[in-house]
Amino acid sequence: MSGKLAEIEARSATARQLDAVIGAMRGIAAARAREAQRRLPGIRSSAATVGAAIGAALAHGRAGEAPASPPAHGARIVIALCSEQGFVGSFNERVLDRVKACFDRAPCELLLVGTRGEIVASERHLPFVWYAPAAAHADDMSSLAGRITDALYGHIENRAVDRVSVVHALPGVASSSDVVERRLIPFDFSRFRMDGHAQPPLLTLPAESLLAGLVEAYVFVEICEALMLSFAAENEARVRAMLAARANVKDTLDELTQNYRRVRQDEITADIAELATAAMQPVWPTPG
Repeated sequence: MSGKLAEIEARSATARQLDAVIGAMRGIAAARAREAQRRLPGIRSSAATVGAAIGAALAHGRAGEAPASPPAHGARIVIALCSEQGFVGSFNERVLDRVKACFDRAPCELLLVGTRGEIVASERHLPFVWYAPAAAHADDMSSLAGRITDALYGHIENRAVDRVSVVHALPGVASSSDVVERRLIPFDFSRFRMDGHAQPPLLTLPAESLLAGLVEAYVFVEICEALMLSFAAENEARVRAMLAARANVKDTLDELTQNYRRVRQDEITADIAELATAAMQPVWPTPG
């Protein structure tokens, strides 16, 4: 076998190995996206339970009125949820594009999640005041949500806050992920039903302290949901990236196969021509 044929075969073997790796990565990403989607009903059930408790606390309060929203002209904080790992196309760029739009409206303080997002933010000179790696598995989302909630409330303690929002991608879009901004603060109490009960709830805390704790718990659950949605969208983006990569590898393998056949045919033709030329050479008798 000639050196050129050996080179083509080596490149083909490498491409086939890469195709196997891409297939495995696609399978893992698809499984993680499905797992994240399966966790969402439980998170939303928890949100409904905390929401019912907030409604009961509001109904038990002063004439069932919700607390007033904090005054404006305070700090504006954005929590951006990016990916921890690569091979997600423009996933992080789209999230940070939405964050940049928030910065363009008014000065903001950025809490950033995800190593890949941190890299892109640094490249864009987008400042952030807090950073944490994103979770690599769905089981780790509640722990990460707790860290984000602690960092958020520690950051806004004893400060006037105008708005806190979380920016994240949504799963379930065929070609790309939608990016949304969800407001966390000022807290919207109007979304909870304040059903009156003949028997008032038994409280062991002052009503204001209880309501503040329930609000923080609800914000925690909202952050859990945003993290899980972002995780599902990230892995769906990775599946799409792996499908595109696999198509490119297939095209490369097809091209290498055609090159191999062409080079092999050229070598066979050259061998036949050489043999034919040798057969046509006159044979002179050997002197006796």
